[in-house]
Amino acid sequence: MSSAPAFKPFNLALIQLGRVGPDKGANLKHAREMIKKAVSGDGGAKPRPDLVVLPECFNSLYGHVHFPVYAETIAYTPGQSYDVASSESQSVKMLSAAAKEEGVWLIGGSIPEREAGTGKLYNTATVYSPKGELVAIHRKVHLFDIDIPGKITFKESETLSAGTSLNQFDTEFARIGLGICYDVRFPELAATNARNGCQVLIYPAAFNTTTGPLHWELLQRARAVDNQVYFAMCSPARDLKQNYHAWGHSMVVDPMGKVIAETEHDEDIVYAHIDPKTLEDARAGIPVTTQRRFDVYPDVSKGL
Repeated sequence: MSSAPAFKPFNLALIQLGRVGPDKGANLKHAREMIKKAVSGDGGAKPRPDLVVLPECFNSLYGHVHFPVYAETIAYTPGQSYDVASSESQSVKMLSAAAKEEGVWLIGGSIPEREAGTGKLYNTATVYSPKGELVAIHRKVHLFDIDIPGKITFKESETLSAGTSLNQFDTEFARIGLGICYDVRFPELAATNARNGCQVLIYPAAFNTTTGPLHWELLQRARAVDNQVYFAMCSPARDLKQNYHAWGHSMVVDPMGKVIAETEHDEDIVYAHIDPKTLEDARAGIPVTTQRRFDVYPDVSKGL
């Protein structure tokens, strides 16, 4: 893998999107409006972001019964140029146009994806450059299959397949590693991306009102401290009219494990300034990145 770009200061915006309902067209229209609002710095109240993030399943209702209904074919091949104009994906076209029109890096949350040829369904994040180019995707690696008696049972695997790759992308200000929601519970993914040069890890996500209070903040702070990186998760807003109740609380954590930006559960935009000096100071003062004992235990990033 090539060397990571020099880590430079930048501004980040997480859109905690609300009003996601059964009408995909309306969901995309509202997401586009919120991207524009985020880029404006909420009307000039905040600095203009360099990178904007949408939440998990931003274009559809969340649930294994909904994924096949809302799935779109993307047909992206890593390392090959992608013709957005001929894409079959309504969501990709909107996101690409938004990134280009606003001149901003955009992580387009995730959408249900139907793979051409196999018909397999994935929970897939897409990434766009300020020119509107689709530059990376990440298919959720760890599917959300849980059963907490009396509280929540959910099995993404009833309709979704698991992704099989780790993914990151380079900007002019950072190398950014990708994950989606349940991926955060598996430290190996974050550790591998960090050891491959990612200074920032961003996961679109949709924890619920059972797992959110337990582990949402804990896991983000843990992954940030483990790897001495910036870590952020972007949630949908909570909607009690829907069957799945998202936790919300989109947040950004610095490399020392400090929560530097957070919101509650309603629709909102979370802004954060990402300062490389915090990462540099963390790694200089507590130099775990150079103290690991791979003579005693394996380096998980070298395991494949």
